[in-house]
Amino acid sequence: MPKQARAYWKGFLRLSLVSIPVEIYNAVESKSEISFRQIHKPSGRRISYEKVVPGVGKVENSDIVKGYEVDTDTYITLEPEEVDAVKLDSKKTIDIAQFVDVAEIDWRYFERPYYIVPGDEIAGEGYAVIREAMRKTGKAGIAQVTIGGREWLVAVAPLGDGLVMVLLRYADELRNAADYFDEIPKVKPDKEMVDLAAELIGRKTSAFDPSKYEDHYATALKALIKDKLKGRRIVAYAEEERPKGTNVVDLMEALRRSVGGGKKTPAKAAPKEPKRRSKPKPSGRRAS
Repeated sequence: MPKQARAYWKGFLRLSLVSIPVEIYNAVESKSEISFRQIHKPSGRRISYEKVVPGVGKVENSDIVKGYEVDTDTYITLEPEEVDAVKLDSKKTIDIAQFVDVAEIDWRYFERPYYIVPGDEIAGEGYAVIREAMRKTGKAGIAQVTIGGREWLVAVAPLGDGLVMVLLRYADELRNAADYFDEIPKVKPDKEMVDLAAELIGRKTSAFDPSKYEDHYATALKALIKDKLKGRRIVAYAEEERPKGTNVVDLMEALRRSVGGGKKTPAKAAPKEPKRRSKPKPSGRRAS
């Protein structure tokens, strides 16, 4: 466990009558994200914001309440105690309600991962039993957990020697995919092109290893900041022109060359028609 790790949540993981103490830790390193502040260029000082109302001016924090917009410039205001009244009491329990095949969870629902670890040494055995049972069955547990007064939908699944909990979005948070996909042309792709693409996918298939990939933008941004600290002048580079495909022939040729290792594939020659035998010319003699 990292020395500076601080538990995000403490409570119990419950499966029917089995309940074990657990701790949850954020699995995302927020320090790796580069953030900017707005700076007043002439003075080099950070810009601060004042809360103002048009026609009124600056307002005090004590005069600010939460409001829900029900129409244009029309709001229902809520007092802090009214908002607090609907917050859920923290049950401190991840109560697994059902299990599903991991592959059945739509990718759109995944939001943020957390690590679940045993709360103490005694919890280790029960923790291991739940982890191995889920690994053996290929299942993920679905539960709801209360954090910060809100009820979150979560999935719990084995990960290495431990368990991972992923916050899931609720169904009404997602836009309807059909609204975006309904105008996609209904095209039946060429079978040969599909076969070539499938062969290419097979050749490029390997175990997922995210460490092989680099965030080139973040790397370049860090290098830029270093150079600026050293007082170097920054020069912008011209953007590379994107390759253009003009028609189906380009796609077919690109697939063939990809599968063939980059070598240009000669076009298939049309089959030659068989030579026709010429009829023998009459000799001019008549049969007697």
